[in-house]
Amino acid sequence: MTDTPTQLFIGGAWLDAADGATMPVDDPATGEILCHVADAGPKDARLAEAAAVQMQEEWALTAPRARSEILRRAYEIILERTEELAHLMTAEMGKPLAEARGEVAYAAEFLRWFSEEAVRIDGGAGILPDGRNRMLLSRRPVGPCLLITPWNFPLAMGTRKIGPAIAAGCTMVLKPAPQTPLSSLALAAILQEAGLPDGVLNVVTTSRAGQVCEPLLRGGGIRKLSFTGSTAVGRLLLAQSAEAVVRTSMELGGNAPFIVFEDADLDKAVDGAMLAKMRNMGEACTAANRFFVHHSVAEEFGRRLAERMGALVVGPGTRDGVDVGPLIDRTGRGKVEALVTDAVERGARVLVGGRTPEGPGCFYPPTVLTDVSPESRLMDTEIFGPVAAILTFDDEDEVIRRANDTPWGLVGYVFTEGLDRALRVSERLEVGMVGLNTGLVSNPAAPFGGVKQSGLGREGGRVGIDEFLEYQYLAIPMR
Repeated sequence: MTDTPTQLFIGGAWLDAADGATMPVDDPATGEILCHVADAGPKDARLAEAAAVQMQEEWALTAPRARSEILRRAYEIILERTEELAHLMTAEMGKPLAEARGEVAYAAEFLRWFSEEAVRIDGGAGILPDGRNRMLLSRRPVGPCLLITPWNFPLAMGTRKIGPAIAAGCTMVLKPAPQTPLSSLALAAILQEAGLPDGVLNVVTTSRAGQVCEPLLRGGGIRKLSFTGSTAVGRLLLAQSAEAVVRTSMELGGNAPFIVFEDADLDKAVDGAMLAKMRNMGEACTAANRFFVHHSVAEEFGRRLAERMGALVVGPGTRDGVDVGPLIDRTGRGKVEALVTDAVERGARVLVGGRTPEGPGCFYPPTVLTDVSPESRLMDTEIFGPVAAILTFDDEDEVIRRANDTPWGLVGYVFTEGLDRALRVSERLEVGMVGLNTGLVSNPAAPFGGVKQSGLGREGGRVGIDEFLEYQYLAIPMR
């Protein structure tokens, strides 16, 4: 921890907040303060914006191969420092070290992927239909970007946005979540070490998000916003972006259905449920939220899932053998507690878990509920915790209607051994991604994003860099 930066990173320099403010970073496993970091205000935000704007033209003219090699070097440094970064992440957000190591590898892969995309930015050429002009298309960086990342995957969400921005030739102001600033600051130091020029990436850690972000979005210097977080905050940022017509991409909330048909392989389904529900203690927008299980297999599925969930070891993420770390903070745990209490009061049965342990930290046990009422609050609220709520269904049309009965549409999971049904149901689900007989959909090489109120645009994959590029059309007379 002593080597981790705790200041703002602006124009290549490590700076205290202009007003000297700091904010604490807590360990959710103990409630103790790990350290204090600089707490940026409006003046710091304007300084970071100015650095990004000043550097944009020079950075846009940098050779694609040079940008690619910086990303590749950063990828290699991250892998070399897996243990250091994993321990840092576990300390500030609680996930077990095994999961943290997995996130480090996942985060690094975005840098490798976009290092390869940086040299493949293309355009086009042709003769227009009237035969009078040639058309030349080029692709150019959108300009300075504001990147806002969440706390649940603090390193990977940073690289998923920074990687394509660097590859495209955009400068950036990164605002990480106040709960997990340390991973972002460590990432900034690694990119500087990898040769990223001063001013291309600027990091402002702050507990005063409104005072920092709104002026940037309204000021005209920022031309692109990439946000990952709640739908409620996303709506607010979209409104603030409208004044200066800032281009936006939004990765927002989810309410993922997990559908198990009567012909499903239950071993696959339970394995998939453990992945889709328990990754990151359930604190993921891709987490399965509503388990729709055919009535003929619901009892067996619930029994097996409860057995697996009940066997998980809860404790501090740094401890050997721990499977489930603490939730991010007491507010997050309180939300999970309230949703479970509401479901039980409406008739749900608790197969395992359901009781908050005594003692320090923000722990909550893996929980399986059955006989869940469709009126329960957790049916239309993103749980963001280790709670699986099981409902039953009888026919395909019914479950598709219920699965789609939500404002969100990020991801859905379908378990069936029938090919026709698998394709038919996947196509009818109103989601941006489907896990078919798998509980894990995230991959740097695949486009990540949703429909409806789950967001706008895609991150990752071949299309991930498109969010940071604009087309320019040049008309050239034929004669």
